[in-house]
Amino acid sequence: MVGILEDKDRIFTNVYGLHDWGLEGAKARGAWTLTREMLQQTPEWICDQVKNSGLRGRGGAGFSTGLKWTFMPKQESERPHYLVVNADESEPGTCKDREILRHDPHLLIEGCLIASYAIRAHTCYVYIRGEYVFERERLEAAIKQAYAAKLVGKDNVHGWDFDIHVTHGGGAYICGDETALMESLEGKKGQPRLKPPFPAGAGIYGCPTTINNVESISTVGTILRRGAEWFAGFGRPNNTGTKLMAISGHVMKPCVIEEAMSIPLKQLLEDHCGGVRGGWGNLKAVIPGGSSVRMIPAHEAETALMDFDSLSALKSGLGTAAVIVMDQSTDIVKAIARLSYFYKHESCGQCTPCREGTGWMWRVMERMATGEAEMKEIDMLLDVASQVEGHTICGLGDAAAWPIQGLFRHFRHEVEERITNYRAGKPFVQGASLQAAE
Repeated sequence: MVGILEDKDRIFTNVYGLHDWGLEGAKARGAWTLTREMLQQTPEWICDQVKNSGLRGRGGAGFSTGLKWTFMPKQESERPHYLVVNADESEPGTCKDREILRHDPHLLIEGCLIASYAIRAHTCYVYIRGEYVFERERLEAAIKQAYAAKLVGKDNVHGWDFDIHVTHGGGAYICGDETALMESLEGKKGQPRLKPPFPAGAGIYGCPTTINNVESISTVGTILRRGAEWFAGFGRPNNTGTKLMAISGHVMKPCVIEEAMSIPLKQLLEDHCGGVRGGWGNLKAVIPGGSSVRMIPAHEAETALMDFDSLSALKSGLGTAAVIVMDQSTDIVKAIARLSYFYKHESCGQCTPCREGTGWMWRVMERMATGEAEMKEIDMLLDVASQVEGHTICGLGDAAAWPIQGLFRHFRHEVEERITNYRAGKPFVQGASLQAAE
């Protein structure tokens, strides 16, 4: 099944906060139903169900969630197991997990309990980004409700001792990387760790750890209640289920919406967002998965599907499904220069290619935006981007390179025209070419 998702099939039925966020409201919407029965099954059964559903990580990487859980040791030992929930939602354009934390926190807490049982963990940490103060307060209030109702904690009604803690980051983008998140959680500087060892072997405090995104964990309870086949019935093979998508930029109605995977991008924008500002013909480009993926031009957006495989085939990616829409009025070179500054600012400085390369790429992009660069610098910039990409401990180097690669893949002619005009004494003025065309 491909969009539009019916209300009866939505997992996040309070995404806009129209109903009670608390325990009673969550129970009325189905949370905490049959949870005890789920925990009476074996951890292997839960992992198999999640694998069969086709759930892939909703934080951007898209790795099989159920398979990831099976990497944990099968036996408990003197080294405790931990679940860590990554709520460090710092990708520009991404604002989906925030809605879960604010309006449906009990779905997350229930998912944490089930996932912890599946990986044989008795303790969970939710790591929330520094700017999410209200979201942290809301989640902490929901956790207090769950403890008071004996849904979690020691000797809870589900028969699996489980404690959940909330920790607040300092607002560093780099801590969205799972190993940097673990460093920060331990009270150290948020810098990524080399792998191996992988977290399932040695995570926080040197103990087996699984790290999952908020949305990934929050869907688990509903998947087990309604069946793996139900969830797998949405989208295309290898791209199944429903997904929260955050659409911003030049659309009539920016929104966060839950939709079936593989919905056509054009249908998503037309039916949920009221279309592109000025009509579909006014569309210039779309960044389909948060600022770190390569943009796609309007003619590719026409047929693109919102799933991992379709966007990967277009040399882009689903990422967090944060769709950033840019119409013809956008100074697309300046927009990418702005993103370059963000990645330069957020680099932790541990890896030389990223520490030196992000600043260099930003400075060149700033000159590209005004046309002050030289033609030969375009290929030089792409060469540096390729040297940063894939040569860092974490994915920030890739995230800094991909937007630039996407720009020159589709709009190199704009940069060349800008440089040519600058050399001819015609400084670039945004909108001048549009006025001429009119």
